[in-house]
Amino acid sequence: MAWTTNEIAKHKDASSCWVIIKNEVYDVTEFLLKHPGGPGIILKYAGHDATSAYVPIHSPDAIQRNLSPSQCLGRLADTQGGEVDVQMGQTQDEMRVEREMKRRPPLNRILNLTDIENVAKKVLPHPVLAFYSAGTDDELSLRENSRAFDRFFFHPRVMRPVSICDPSTKILGYYSSLPIFVSGAAQAILGHPQGELNITRACGKANIIQMVCTYASIPRAQIAAAALPSQPLFFQLYKVTDTDASAKVVQEAEKLGYKAIVLTIDAVVVGNRERDVKSLWVLEQQEGKTQYYFEGDPEATTNLFGSSAVNRRNAFDSDLSWRETIPWLRSITKLPIILKGIQCVEDAMLAVEAGVEGILVSNHGGRQLEASLPPLEVLYRIRQQQPDIFDKLEVYIDGGIRRGTDVIKAVCLGTKAVGLGRPFLYALSAYGEAGVTKMLDVLHREITVSMRLLGAASIRDLTPEMVERVDWEPVRQRNTKL
Repeated sequence: MAWTTNEIAKHKDASSCWVIIKNEVYDVTEFLLKHPGGPGIILKYAGHDATSAYVPIHSPDAIQRNLSPSQCLGRLADTQGGEVDVQMGQTQDEMRVEREMKRRPPLNRILNLTDIENVAKKVLPHPVLAFYSAGTDDELSLRENSRAFDRFFFHPRVMRPVSICDPSTKILGYYSSLPIFVSGAAQAILGHPQGELNITRACGKANIIQMVCTYASIPRAQIAAAALPSQPLFFQLYKVTDTDASAKVVQEAEKLGYKAIVLTIDAVVVGNRERDVKSLWVLEQQEGKTQYYFEGDPEATTNLFGSSAVNRRNAFDSDLSWRETIPWLRSITKLPIILKGIQCVEDAMLAVEAGVEGILVSNHGGRQLEASLPPLEVLYRIRQQQPDIFDKLEVYIDGGIRRGTDVIKAVCLGTKAVGLGRPFLYALSAYGEAGVTKMLDVLHREITVSMRLLGAASIRDLTPEMVERVDWEPVRQRNTKL
């Protein structure tokens, strides 16, 4: 059936909400409360064409996965003059993004990861930037993740031949040209229409391992198909309360050729990411109007991309345990297991006892528990207190890495490799696949130059004796007077 714009425009509120996407008409009334980003953003486009807002941030099969056939009403009819305008005008933020995209510096003027990040922060839509960059609460852990690297200094060795310098390593036995990998991050499509696919292609060419998130914006089968035949992909798993559903996801990943399961264990609930939630309010102020909220929605202040979506659906399994979860995972897959979210020495020891192949020391990029220690500090404590752990499983970290020297400091302390999440999203958002390639080139240059200056011709030459933790700021004496 074909619908005129006049008829569609009548369905413009929560009692009857229709939208147009690519000239197809959909009744999304029942879907309002199920939408991960909350009903407000859908109601903004009620009775109008939502194509420009929908397409850039959703995977191609999103409608088929979320709406029933009966909710697909038919096509938009060809109409004559005088009909209601179904197109929404450009927002201030959309016009800003267009301007900044034209002002981007050429890639040959990008010298480091901070340069790429600065471009991304200018060209990303405000809600997307908030979603990518937000930390929890006051973002203390987010800031300290990077600052931790400033407390570690090198002891360079000289008079060592380094004309040939090899920064390659192996991660779970798979070759990697650098001691880095893509740490799992959701919704890359928000920054670029090709999303995770561009990261996959760039990593394939550079021989870098990509960890694909459960909530990637591109279907995991499509990502696997985009990989080179010899390119390893790891699958990052959020276990949900529906254990059978999680098992199907793991088994699908194994069939698709993913080489390891990275179980995230620090997200039993979603952290309090206030910057993310406030992003819609900023847009409201820019446009000089109030967002449409659905009365009765207990999470009406949710962000555009659904930070609180998992809370609403109670999806994350809050009862993960050493006794049950890892044996369950072992029972459904033969792939090696990495635990992502280790934040103390004691849990690193329990991971050894559990027999997993690796641990990723991580505080979720500062997005979960506020005041959790920076991963580099936890890594340092493992090295100081339980150095034998590095002989029993592979140890990785992520969070705060922005320089090749950051990578080397972590490797000196015992990591096989470090993960980067946000930098890949920023590179993708700023310049697409070329941006990801540029980022990897920058890291390769910084790592090899620093290794040579440190006196290391290979990754094996990077040892704990080459780094020292130094506190430059004097410790304040406590006032013991009553």
